[in-house]
Amino acid sequence: MESRQLTVLYGSQTGTAQDVAERVAREAKRRHFSTKVLSMDQYPIASLIHEPMVIFVCSTTGQGDEPDNMKVFWKFLLRKNLPTNSLCQLNFAVLGLGDSSYQKFNFVAKKLQKRLQQLGGTPLHTLGLADDQHDLGPDAVVDPWLNTLWNKVLSLHPLPSDKAIISEHILPPPRYKVQFVDGDEHSMNGLHVPTDSNVSGPSQDNPFYARLVSNNRITADDHWQDVRLIKLDVSGSGLSHAAGDVAMIQPPNLPDEVQTFIQLLKLNPEDRILLQQNDPDVPLPPTLPQPCSIQHLVEQYWDIHAVPRRWFFTLLSYFADNELEKEKFQEFSTAEGQEELYSYCNRPKRTTLEVLEDFPHVINTIPVDYLFDLIPPIQPRAFSIASSLQAHPNEVHVLMAVVQYKTKLFTPRRGLCSTWLSSLNPQKDDVRVPMWIRRGTISFPRTPATPVIMVGPGTGLAPFRGFIEERTTCGIGGNVLFFGSRNEDKDYFCASEWQPLVEKGLLSVYTAFSRDQEEKIYVQHRIKENGAEIWDLIHNQEAWIFVAGNAKQMPTDVQSALQSVLMEHGDMGETEADRYIHSLEHRRRYQVEAWS
Repeated sequence: MESRQLTVLYGSQTGTAQDVAERVAREAKRRHFSTKVLSMDQYPIASLIHEPMVIFVCSTTGQGDEPDNMKVFWKFLLRKNLPTNSLCQLNFAVLGLGDSSYQKFNFVAKKLQKRLQQLGGTPLHTLGLADDQHDLGPDAVVDPWLNTLWNKVLSLHPLPSDKAIISEHILPPPRYKVQFVDGDEHSMNGLHVPTDSNVSGPSQDNPFYARLVSNNRITADDHWQDVRLIKLDVSGSGLSHAAGDVAMIQPPNLPDEVQTFIQLLKLNPEDRILLQQNDPDVPLPPTLPQPCSIQHLVEQYWDIHAVPRRWFFTLLSYFADNELEKEKFQEFSTAEGQEELYSYCNRPKRTTLEVLEDFPHVINTIPVDYLFDLIPPIQPRAFSIASSLQAHPNEVHVLMAVVQYKTKLFTPRRGLCSTWLSSLNPQKDDVRVPMWIRRGTISFPRTPATPVIMVGPGTGLAPFRGFIEERTTCGIGGNVLFFGSRNEDKDYFCASEWQPLVEKGLLSVYTAFSRDQEEKIYVQHRIKENGAEIWDLIHNQEAWIFVAGNAKQMPTDVQSALQSVLMEHGDMGETEADRYIHSLEHRRRYQVEAWS
């Protein structure tokens, strides 16, 4: 079995790449490979020189940055002193998961493929570039890519003569063994607060429970969007942050959905379970108490609010007794059924709970053991920190739009974390929010004399509020802010904070309120209008430019406006202006942080 070893390594920010990596591992096990799945930073990288075959699955975050759980791995791989034949024994394949609405689509996968080849690795397969924007989602690329991969893998490592590929119709074993425990045994319900004194600081496995100081709506009551400025007290946490850093917040499920799920599956919330490993390569979840109540699992762990993925329906097909339900699950599990699955699930953002409500026969046939395979853990949410420690010691501020929108479904869609946070009232209770800090993808200039141009429409303002506070608290000027929203009197965030700074000469503010006049005006229009000043700042004063906000169209429009400024005021042609912007990007003087 030595030659039938396969390792799957992933870099995942939101859980999607991990989900695909686990799919790769399941398919490998069906082909009788001894398979382990790890995040790249969990993997002992010195072992890579001994690996015969590795499949890498990675996403791209921020401005072409690697996910948090592959940063150490990637830094090591980039060492210049690594011999060019380091990985000459390695057969590998790289599958990238990206979003083509971002400028640096699948940038990390492309860099990883190139570096592995530079170090002597042999690609088993062409680089896979899955796109979240495709009508059928990433599976449109993942499915055919994997089919070709397995053909190539089996040509190198044929099945043993006495083995056949395990049928997809055979149920794989569950991730964990679940054992119910007696009611008199000690258990901790509610929030699990780890007490490991060896932990280095707050993290996903060991969050800090920050006290909620305030939760204020900063848009007009009659405005279409509810935007909150949330303040958290992090005293005693040991947390520190700089401008551009990110607050990671771990939300629970919403109370009404918890109640519905428990009733739907006829679970006893007071029952408690012990988890045991069922596979030596799959560790137990580090944040779950042992024993753990069903109430805790439904409230704090299983992501019943998430839109289920294809594997969810594949698993349900094994348990379904009702023929109509079974047929539908099987259809959703096939490559041919992905368009219909997308229309049923992804397009309307139907949640796991709602899907289970739509299939009433299967819900009482699902073994508890398989709920851990069926429903992934709740993922933390990332928010750019909107404050500075210089201005607000021991506090972290978050500027957050409460997500709510309509699809074809009757019930409006709600963002899990923003809905939960907006419901919290610090006046009524001592409210705690589990959180930790992640280094951001934006890096601001360290030299105080460097002017900074910040383009932050809507909640894209968040990282710039923190940076403006950081600089102006120290009396540093040269701060230029372009802010855009719909109406000056309804959603001009933090307006009262800017005026004193403008009067002191520390800040210049240019606003674009798109609905306050007949013709819509956006930040890119203000950039063009003030082209002479922007050209002077960029070319003569070596200003840095930052853009943050919605990824849809704004970053592209802003870049086009900057290109126009360079052409008009810098007397450049289109190609020269384009090269100039790329040069700024390369030197980190032009940075974009956008989200979809």
